[in-house]
Amino acid sequence: MKHHLFVGTWTPPGAIFSFEFDDESFDLKLIARTAIPEAEPISWMTLNHEKTTLYGAAMKKWNSFTVQSPTSIKHHSSHSMGGDARANDASTKTRAIFVLAAQKPPFNVYGNPFYDYAGYGNVFSVDKSGGLQESVQNYEYSPETAIHGMVFDPSESYLYSADMWANKIWCHQKDPETGLLTLVGSEDAPKHHDAPRWVEMHPSGDFLYALMEAGNTLGVYKISKDTHMPEYTGKSYPLVPKILFERNPKMYRADVVAISHSGKYLFATARSNSSAVTGYISAFALNADGSIQRQMCLSPTPTSGGHSNAIVPCDWSDEWLALTDDEQGWLEIYRWDGEWLARVAHCDVKEPGFGMNAVWYD
Repeated sequence: MKHHLFVGTWTPPGAIFSFEFDDESFDLKLIARTAIPEAEPISWMTLNHEKTTLYGAAMKKWNSFTVQSPTSIKHHSSHSMGGDARANDASTKTRAIFVLAAQKPPFNVYGNPFYDYAGYGNVFSVDKSGGLQESVQNYEYSPETAIHGMVFDPSESYLYSADMWANKIWCHQKDPETGLLTLVGSEDAPKHHDAPRWVEMHPSGDFLYALMEAGNTLGVYKISKDTHMPEYTGKSYPLVPKILFERNPKMYRADVVAISHSGKYLFATARSNSSAVTGYISAFALNADGSIQRQMCLSPTPTSGGHSNAIVPCDWSDEWLALTDDEQGWLEIYRWDGEWLARVAHCDVKEPGFGMNAVWYD
């Protein structure tokens, strides 16, 4: 069977790259390059619940695109970041970094600015086609905040945000009618400079996994039944071999954590800050309640990973995962059988900034 994926870029000119992967022949090829507004390269993209609209975190903009097929993608709209007006100033390094599409009505889209002046999250409504319509809320975190990743609980009643610069995890409650957010609270990271970058939630709703960029660990949190706040269990797992991290802790930056379709496995990556040093990928076996049973592997990735090294499991089985790299510029497909991770396909794309996250279209 043939599957299709989309990938964006870290730097201009903006483009969306479409790929086709054959899971029988293991052939992976670029089938389309869709030009988008040049100043809006998409460093993180996601699809809506119907996979008819693609949303992007695109430098100083949030953008949306109508997806008619893997090779027919049309720009719908672009919107400025909300909150602190200085975020949109060309002289600031603030940029849109992460976007999350609700899978339940009213299907709002949630975005995080990053770097300076990033103390607000942005919420957008969508029109009947799924495209971004208008800003409906700029909810406040803190002046020190720089959120890099968010995740909903399974019921989409609570939103959890990883705050690298304020070194904490936030919890907001989502109104089921409007999709607007109200602060519940925040939880400091276990260590002073952990820098929570990414969060993932188990389908049970009982466990949250927080990836620490500077700490290069995966922290395990239990979700309180009473407050819905994440409570650190005291358990964490290395995302870089300890002997290497202890020797040069500033060499590595953990990147993303993602759960498999079944909820039985968890994958996480770390990058290095040198093209001469590889990043790493980890796989974890999970118990039925979401607690971690064991760390199954901690293996080198082909390169440092650059800005990326983002692992993305497919959304219909546990078998296929995509890995992107922007140091050299490529997309790879891996096969997972529950014990072994095998690289089965590779496709180079030598374009500026290529290799941000992949999304599985079909």
